[in-house]
Amino acid sequence: MNVLQRQIIICLVTSVVTFLFFTVSLLLTFLFPNWTLLWKQKILDIPFILFTFVISSAIGLLFGILFGLPFKDKLHKIEDKLKKITKGETVEQNEHINIKELDEINLRIDQVQHHLIEQTKLTQKLAGENVKEQEKRLEEIISQERHRLARELHDSVSQNLFAASMLISAVKGNKEKIDEGTSKQIHLVEEIIQQSQLEMRALLLHLRPVPLKGKSLQTGIEELLTELRQKVPMNIQWKTEQFPLDKGIEDHLFRILQESVSNTLRHAKANTLEVLLIKRKNMAILRIVDDGVGFDVQSAKSGAYGLQNMYERAAEIGGTLQIVSVPHEGTRLEIKVPLLTDEGDKND
Repeated sequence: MNVLQRQIIICLVTSVVTFLFFTVSLLLTFLFPNWTLLWKQKILDIPFILFTFVISSAIGLLFGILFGLPFKDKLHKIEDKLKKITKGETVEQNEHINIKELDEINLRIDQVQHHLIEQTKLTQKLAGENVKEQEKRLEEIISQERHRLARELHDSVSQNLFAASMLISAVKGNKEKIDEGTSKQIHLVEEIIQQSQLEMRALLLHLRPVPLKGKSLQTGIEELLTELRQKVPMNIQWKTEQFPLDKGIEDHLFRILQESVSNTLRHAKANTLEVLLIKRKNMAILRIVDDGVGFDVQSAKSGAYGLQNMYERAAEIGGTLQIVSVPHEGTRLEIKVPLLTDEGDKND
């Protein structure tokens, strides 16, 4: 039996019981000698029997309305619940209404809401996975393009610069045939070629960063700087202490080092480059110092993609990056990373 049927039956039963109650009470009280008086006797110009029926029906209807008011409030609650769900809001579940039919509706609503929440979670998860997959594909495409550009630059521009450098060296070998003015111009061209070679090597390092490939950070630093020492006219020194690091930390620190070295080769015009990797008081410290022309750190932060990338890499491993640069004196870059899984270094 549903709610509407129950309400109709309550109204009818109340009306009938009230009608019978009034009728029987009057009969027992007054004992009408003639039953026709029930029709002839009038109240408010309405036959007595009909008046009794109307009053009984009205009382039954009133009881039905009073009994149905709680249903109305509970139906309004269910309606509000549905409106909130359609708007995407989360509503309270497991609220018992103590009416079988309405409890079943409420239960179905809770089930629908739970299903919608699960669908939303799944949709958001798929959206996040799609974004990650797109970012991964984009990174792969960018990496492939960077490697392609690096190969082309190495095979064309870099080789041409090397050939030009060899020609200049050959021309300088015939000093007796070169006057002083021409010699100065040749020297200037040689400096331009050398600077171009430096910038080309820095650009190749930036476009095609060297991965560690299972090597430790200390080994990667030594191999990178040893190769650079052989290729660039710069005094390169380094010192590394041996201590274990997570692979993620090693990779980020090595990328920061390569970015910093690339910036030094391209912009610093430095004669000396020093790299230090040490561990102090449960901190891994990577320090890179050059004696180049320096730059304004504050103005470079907002415009230099390389610097921003280094700051982000340091933050991703829970570290801090500090850059101090003095014009015409050089630049010092220092990254500190806490080693949370280690007991620390007792020596300062």
